[in-house]
Amino acid sequence: MKTCLSALICLCGASAFVPSAKHHSTARVSLPLQAATVDDPSFTSTGAKQQVGNDAFLNQNLMARAQNGPGRKNEESLKIGIIGCGLAGMVAAMDLADAGHSVEMFEVRPFVGGKVSSWKDKNGNHIEMGLHVFFGCYYNLFGIMKRTGGFDDNLRIKEHVHTFVNEGGKLGSLDFRFPIGAPVSGLQAFAKTEQLGIEDKFHNAVRLGTSPIVRALVDFDGGMDMVRDLDEITFTEWFQQLGGKRGSLDRMWDAIAYALGFLDCDTISARAMLTIFMLFAIRTEASVLRMLDGSPQTGLHDPIIKYLQDRNVKINLSTPVRDVVHELDAKTGLPTYVKGIKVGAKEEYREFDVVIAATDVPGIKRLLPETFRNYDFFDRIYNLDTVPIATVQVRFDGWVTEMQDEKRMMDVSGDQSDGKGAGIDNLLYSVDTEFSCFADLALTSPGEYYKPGEGSLIQAVFDERAFSRSNEQLVEDCIKQLHNIFPSSRKLKCTWSSVVKLGQSLYRETPKQDRYRPKQATPIPNFFMAGSYTYQDYLDSMEGATRSGLMVADEIIARADGPNGLKALAKKEAEASTPFFLQKV
Repeated sequence: MKTCLSALICLCGASAFVPSAKHHSTARVSLPLQAATVDDPSFTSTGAKQQVGNDAFLNQNLMARAQNGPGRKNEESLKIGIIGCGLAGMVAAMDLADAGHSVEMFEVRPFVGGKVSSWKDKNGNHIEMGLHVFFGCYYNLFGIMKRTGGFDDNLRIKEHVHTFVNEGGKLGSLDFRFPIGAPVSGLQAFAKTEQLGIEDKFHNAVRLGTSPIVRALVDFDGGMDMVRDLDEITFTEWFQQLGGKRGSLDRMWDAIAYALGFLDCDTISARAMLTIFMLFAIRTEASVLRMLDGSPQTGLHDPIIKYLQDRNVKINLSTPVRDVVHELDAKTGLPTYVKGIKVGAKEEYREFDVVIAATDVPGIKRLLPETFRNYDFFDRIYNLDTVPIATVQVRFDGWVTEMQDEKRMMDVSGDQSDGKGAGIDNLLYSVDTEFSCFADLALTSPGEYYKPGEGSLIQAVFDERAFSRSNEQLVEDCIKQLHNIFPSSRKLKCTWSSVVKLGQSLYRETPKQDRYRPKQATPIPNFFMAGSYTYQDYLDSMEGATRSGLMVADEIIARADGPNGLKALAKKEAEASTPFFLQKV
């Protein structure tokens, strides 16, 4: 009997913040160190500086840095509270614990992972938010997975082909398999693709041939500088400036744009699109895809959790942060110091030397006290918007993506674990559906998604075009659209389904938004931020979240010690808060 599990999640991403009636602040003359703090501070740590700028895109040494840890221990141990247990927060906690600090984390959900979360329903089905694919240029995330022991065992590499499935079952591809690597492998992939007709291929080649990608082949810095300047326009505007045609956008580029940022080419920033394709052009491995052998919880998060627990990091799940307790400058009214946070239903006060807000965009907007917005640094964040998505899982009694052999398509007998089922074992794109990217998890991630006697488990991500529909309608539309691109699958029956709606997912990477992304260090000396939306040169993604976590840890480690360091500041604050008759002489 067909069952339908429907889950609606409209919480923020990695977050633990649920506001109380009001934020609490204390007015007091700020300390000399606080008064010296300036708005929009520059990166101070070598590690954070290595994560930004043109060199960071090609720096494969970043993998070794993520794998080996911060490489130093601070002389002073800080008491650090992290709000949010997504990738950014957990990665930051790894480095900070290794640097000798006491770390405690708070997460509103009953599980970690933020936008990369997964969990089990009462019947043991693994439920996810989004479809998580690991590009070959995820150097920092791969380093973290090597560090926790999860890289070799938990990731499955896919054929170096990006496959498009069109109406009627017609396939197109970008086949990067070639004896010579980038850029030749990429050029021949676009030249040979079946996804475009001859005329569109020609105009596509003309536009790419006049793009910053070509300049980057001989002058990477110059090419990347050109890409950064293109944050003012959409990808469509850039593409059509010098010969690109609508056919290429409609039949290929839109699917890629939706897969990257859940936006079409008419909406997404040219900078966002060209950033990833710059990497594809320069690095052969950048376009190689990997997927987890099972769920994100098992393959990605559990090894990190063990790493943290082995280092005495405390993780508080189902523990919302209600308030950020802070002090104000008596003259200016500006926040000068964060004393701690209030957590849980009883608003228990927890004091910390340093607080990190490792959230997503909606999470940070809920978290920041109103007084923080007196700094332009924080106020700019409210210009950032997000996109809603709906993740639909549908399981069938056969193999949906097998179109050549009907008998094989219907056969679910015997042991077909470890990807032995029939069909396409890879990420798939489509421009003829409302889910531009999807995969059969029973093939791509069989460790926990294959079930004996069952067939495909299709996971498809719908963007905002379909978000407002009911869960039942989304399942019906998903099945109908799958039948449209895999006609043979009409003979199969759906046996189970799930819908998870995330009302605010990735930040909306439209033109002119990059300028609003905050750095990890803030004008408040002991308050830091992390999350894939914060400033780092990659996209809002798992790699972006990892980068931000490493960067915020580096910034704190660089500022911890010394007479003007974070520990010294905490001691001064403690002394200033102690009545004079109780102070040590």
